[in-house]
Amino acid sequence: MPCWQSRTYSGVFPYLLPHASVVLPAENGAGVVAVVKLTKRTVEGALVRDDDYFIWCDELPGFGVRVYPSGKRSYLIQYRAEGRSRRAKLGLHGHLTCEQARKEAMVLLGQIARGENPAEERATRRTAMTVRDLCDRYKAAIENGLIMGKRGLPKKPLTVLSDLGRIDRHIIPLLGPRRVCDLTPVDISRLIRDVTMGKTAVVEKTKRLRGKAVVTGGRGAAARSAALLGGIMSFAVSEGVIATNPALGVRRPASEARTARLSPSDYSKLGRALDAEAHDGANPTAIAAIRLLALTGCRKGEVLGLRWSEVDESGRAFRLTDSKEGASVRPIGSATFAVLAELGRREGGGWVLPGERRDLPYGGLKGVWRKVRGRADLSGVMLHTLRHSFASVAGDLGYAESTIGALLGHASGSVTGRYTHILDRVLIAAADHVASTVHGYMAEEPLAQST
Repeated sequence: MPCWQSRTYSGVFPYLLPHASVVLPAENGAGVVAVVKLTKRTVEGALVRDDDYFIWCDELPGFGVRVYPSGKRSYLIQYRAEGRSRRAKLGLHGHLTCEQARKEAMVLLGQIARGENPAEERATRRTAMTVRDLCDRYKAAIENGLIMGKRGLPKKPLTVLSDLGRIDRHIIPLLGPRRVCDLTPVDISRLIRDVTMGKTAVVEKTKRLRGKAVVTGGRGAAARSAALLGGIMSFAVSEGVIATNPALGVRRPASEARTARLSPSDYSKLGRALDAEAHDGANPTAIAAIRLLALTGCRKGEVLGLRWSEVDESGRAFRLTDSKEGASVRPIGSATFAVLAELGRREGGGWVLPGERRDLPYGGLKGVWRKVRGRADLSGVMLHTLRHSFASVAGDLGYAESTIGALLGHASGSVTGRYTHILDRVLIAAADHVASTVHGYMAEEPLAQST
């Protein structure tokens, strides 16, 4: 049988192992010592033994193929790094051709010559943090008050709850298994598209009150999920997980502008619908909540979370201990206090609008609002429209933006700081004027339509 001379390459390529001998089985079972040129014919013609063995390339030192007892053949490179022998797999023969494996081997061996270590890098990538792992770390940081919101303060409980919902229902289902280090702007754009199209839409049971979460997706959910993911990626940068934020520069869907407002005629239809629903036995707490939203311009969460301890009738204000903009004082009109007087205080919890369980606020407003809206023929009008309409009425009455901002509790116009114990008479008069106007619209018959 012929025998080829083994070659040593360590003198030419010091980062390679000196391959002293390689066994290539012969048909008669007698091995030959050889380093041969790896070709398709060589690889496919290698015999299968009871143990695995290597065939090394004569032309490209460090490039070889491993022949397994199962008959599989795997391309690899072998080299020395930091005083240790290393191997890096390239792929199975059949998935890669011999020439494709050779080209990849040339690239990796070139990296090794520059001091890199592809085997270790691949091992690191296999154990690299996934998006799911990062989200778990982010959740823990939120629970410990380490994730800041507006004005450098810890995020509010409702904001945290919303964030956790978006993480669990949008981000993890779409990107959870992906390695953080592999994320690109394209992945962020794909998440936006998938959430917009409703790919993550689901109705599921929860352990919270009323026990059901309805996830619909859409443009708004996509924009907010992408914004949250950008924040999580910034957290990853601060933790040293990645060097740059892949969400930077990714365009998010524009929030749908809420430009709708109620006209005097719409207010009149709303008032009539509320009276009719109340007459038909609708929950009086829900009816009062809608009236309070219309007469104060407060946010839905501010009204539903209002406590009697925050109602200052003598000072003509709501003294909110926690709103979207933090502690806030809102001037309130007399028409609002008339609704509160009719509602009356009920024991337990201290909520102005208590739920069936007195220790929790009312939680069934959406269902009642849909009935009221349908009865008033106000299709498309949202509860938030009442806040926008309140501001529009104030504008119609000639009040300046700064005054309207104070009435609504905007950050730029909110009454805060050491002056929160008093309110300017002008603001109280403005709140009373706007609330009385809205109440007048709601109490009147629908305006005669022009012909």
